[in-house]
Amino acid sequence: MLATRLTLICHATTPLQKQGRFPDDESVTINGQDAALSLAHRYKKGLRLMCAPEARARQTAALFGDGAEVVDALRDGNFGAWKGQAIRDLDSDAVVAWLADSACAPHGGESVDQLCARVGQWMKSLESQPGHVVAVTHPFVIRAAMLYVMQFPVSMFYRIDVEPLSATELRFNNVWRLRLETYA
Repeated sequence: MLATRLTLICHATTPLQKQGRFPDDESVTINGQDAALSLAHRYKKGLRLMCAPEARARQTAALFGDGAEVVDALRDGNFGAWKGQAIRDLDSDAVVAWLADSACAPHGGESVDQLCARVGQWMKSLESQPGHVVAVTHPFVIRAAMLYVMQFPVSMFYRIDVEPLSATELRFNNVWRLRLETYA
């Protein structure tokens, strides 16, 4: 059986991230031309390039190549009424409840449990698709993928930090594995 290699790339920084706000469909804040020059040759040809539907993911995917396939399963969590809102401006009890209970969605959007189930189904679909997939997506989606691969409980969700433009390497060959790569 041939292996599936999945490289999850976190989208570039956005203005709302810098302001401590929940995401909306905002653009990235990087100089695309300079970033493209540094990222264009990062991965070998022959990969499948995918991205989430949001502008920030599509713009970041363009740094890695043309014609990225937009995949709905890679979309960011639905933050409902909290989209674009500053965390400090929200009802603190609702935020605490949301952070403490993965089934809770006080914002009227998607719970962490729902997001993890969606990402887990997508990961399962990749198991029968050998080759290299580079998928540009969001921190929440990458966290959910990590939980799926490492079989961590959902209580570990907020203990994973995902930086803008970071890469997470996962491999499937009868079992998912996290792969740490060196650039020596």
